[in-house]
Amino acid sequence: MRRLIDATLQQIVGLLSATAIVGAVVHHASAEPATAKIDVYPPVVHLNTSLDNQPVIVVATRDDGVTRDVTAEAKFSVVDGKLAQFEGTVLRGLADGKTEAAVAYAGQTTKIPVEVVNATTDRPVSFKLDVMPIFMRAGCNTGGCHGSARGQDGFRLSLFGYDPDGDHHRITRELGFRRINLAIPEESLLLEKATGTVTHTGGKRFDKDSPYYHTLLEWLRNGASADSGEVAHVTGIELFPPQVVLEGAGTTQQMIVRATYSDGTDRDVTNLAVFMSNNDNSATAEPTGRVTAANRGEAFVLARFDTYTVGSQVLVLPADLEYTPSNDAPANYIDELVDAKLRKLRILPSPRCDDTNFIRRATIDITGQLPTIDELNAFVADKSPDKRTKLVDELLKRKEFAEIWAMKWAELLMVRSTNQLSYKSMFLYWNWLNDQIARGVPIDQMVRELLSATGGTFTNPATNFYQVERDTLKTTENVAQVFMGIRIQCAQCHNHPFDRWTMNDYYSFAAFFSQIGRKEGEDYRESIIFDRGGGEVRHPVGNRVMAPKFLGAAAPDTKGHDRRELMAEWLTSPENPYFAVSVANRIWEHYFGLGIVDPVDDVRVSNPPSNPELLAALGKKLIEYDYDFRRLVRDICTSNAYQRSTQANPSNQSDDRNFARAKIRRIRAEILLDCISQVTETKDKFRGLPLGARAVQIADGATTNYFLTTFGRSPRESVCACDVHTDPTLSQALHLLNGQTSADKIRQGGVVKRLLDEGQTPPQVIEQLYLRCLSRKPNEQEIGQLTELIAKGKTPQDALEDLFWALLNSREFVFNH
Repeated sequence: MRRLIDATLQQIVGLLSATAIVGAVVHHASAEPATAKIDVYPPVVHLNTSLDNQPVIVVATRDDGVTRDVTAEAKFSVVDGKLAQFEGTVLRGLADGKTEAAVAYAGQTTKIPVEVVNATTDRPVSFKLDVMPIFMRAGCNTGGCHGSARGQDGFRLSLFGYDPDGDHHRITRELGFRRINLAIPEESLLLEKATGTVTHTGGKRFDKDSPYYHTLLEWLRNGASADSGEVAHVTGIELFPPQVVLEGAGTTQQMIVRATYSDGTDRDVTNLAVFMSNNDNSATAEPTGRVTAANRGEAFVLARFDTYTVGSQVLVLPADLEYTPSNDAPANYIDELVDAKLRKLRILPSPRCDDTNFIRRATIDITGQLPTIDELNAFVADKSPDKRTKLVDELLKRKEFAEIWAMKWAELLMVRSTNQLSYKSMFLYWNWLNDQIARGVPIDQMVRELLSATGGTFTNPATNFYQVERDTLKTTENVAQVFMGIRIQCAQCHNHPFDRWTMNDYYSFAAFFSQIGRKEGEDYRESIIFDRGGGEVRHPVGNRVMAPKFLGAAAPDTKGHDRRELMAEWLTSPENPYFAVSVANRIWEHYFGLGIVDPVDDVRVSNPPSNPELLAALGKKLIEYDYDFRRLVRDICTSNAYQRSTQANPSNQSDDRNFARAKIRRIRAEILLDCISQVTETKDKFRGLPLGARAVQIADGATTNYFLTTFGRSPRESVCACDVHTDPTLSQALHLLNGQTSADKIRQGGVVKRLLDEGQTPPQVIEQLYLRCLSRKPNEQEIGQLTELIAKGKTPQDALEDLFWALLNSREFVFNH
């Protein structure tokens, strides 16, 4: 066992030293700002048993925020050398007691607490604590290897190790005479294939002198036994350092991972964790945990151990980048946090858009309509400094604001009639949503009422939530995805590969929905939803009954309660870290075209927020506002971040995640059709609605037309945000050019004829059409060219209607900008 520790120690010491040397070369290549502080990781060291050791890394932060790995250049010492000692940069215990480790660099010294327990006690190799992590680190139990449903080459392991007891049986009992050889452990297939001694489809996984080989060999020599009694389980992991700012390609930073266990202990698991980067173009992560800077940008380095995955933000800057931060005053807390991130990235924001762009952008986003010519002229003429804030306040009071959000919630809740769901039920369901939002009912209250609803689907439309989806497991997945942004579908069959959710989490959460009762009402089209007080969910591994348990939280006492009521109370409470930020993220995405976590319903460790501080602040504000999301919309739309121009500058032209400039967004299907009808002064007819109703008011997802389908209206067949499509396509362009929507509406509305009949000249009509469609006047060049073209036309009306058609087909009309 001592050889195993020495091999691991030597590997880590060499790794840390190499990392720091590379950093030192980059550091001394040019003069740089002074070191503002040094941080030592981990901040506290606990050493338990003679086998435990802790690599230590030192990170220096310069005055400009750039970080450097200076581990090899730092000096290490222990206050009481009888209790612990450094071997290179790795700390090892000698005797039980408490002391401190001192780390000095660049004239600064930092001390960290050190506690040593059971220093002379040896710990035997544990199957669950030591052997199972090796399978994960070596990739043995992944989907592409023995973790697949059928296994590989006759050998199967549970995917990502969700069934350690089953894995032990398969290793030691299925093919015992060769898979393991207790008489001659070195000749076990388990070792010979992993080291390449015997042909292995998966190739060589590690060397004979690696700590992984020595751990497996010792386990085999000890009889390959399973763990006896209760074994401490992992309760979490930490990845250090939590944030890195690297300057210059090739600069490196070593990461370390520490796991905490249910018995209160912890240990370094850097050599057992799996490392990956979500953006190799900016920073790569080696299996050893060393991160190397590449191109300018941002990456999140992820570490996975056991069922836990954590991430650290890595910002990469070019070497010797000249940068002068913007001196624009923030409008509110949103700008403070957005601008802080831009300063870290050395990105300059684009300037504010002009008044005509702002009123068009805000009116479309908030009400789903274009500003009228009178509204546009009044806004541009207004010289008051707070006119944009006043405009936002006025738009938020309109009923169209509620209708947009009723439509968006209807998409998430799959409000759509089918052979099993009547149109009447869905119409009442949409009306309930619209009424809740129009009356300003707090979002948390609305969700609680929805998830705990009982009664008839006609008399209490909120009960339709449990009629739209009747499968218990699908309902579980929908609740997690809609209200927390979490996709837990993967955990139905195995532990989630890129997040913390296990099969236990999945089926325990599903237990909240296992006692939903349904029966037919007096009207055959109506269903009655009730709590039937019985019914359980069983885990597919072991067939055990799963008690209800909140995702990532405690198990409540459900005796005598409707489980859904308890779940709804927890879900919307401040104790749930996902609900408020998920709702806030969806709101943000509507106004920026991009979520802080994107997609908005794929919240996981491996898909981190682009600005964690901003997301947390928005969620906190939503709670502070008692879930009155109009106030959050007001904060967003009055921020400088929302009001920025779409014009890029050299520093932000390649950035699309940090809101340094406005995003050009194709207007979604329903709103685009409403805008076309608005400017052409025509009316549409939809099922169940009066003539002239807007497309955003369509209650039933099954009600559509060719235009809406072509332009990506959600079919409302799933809760996924991806069901709404706003990417431009060839069929959309062809429909606008050759379809009947634009041409027919221009003729039906008769706008051009009316303007000419009122005595307006062609140049005046041109200006009117530009103001209607684009919220701006034509420039002199456009006026000159168009006047000349119209003079050559068959008749002024025909030529002007052609212009009208061209404007409706222009990108400037179809996109919000």
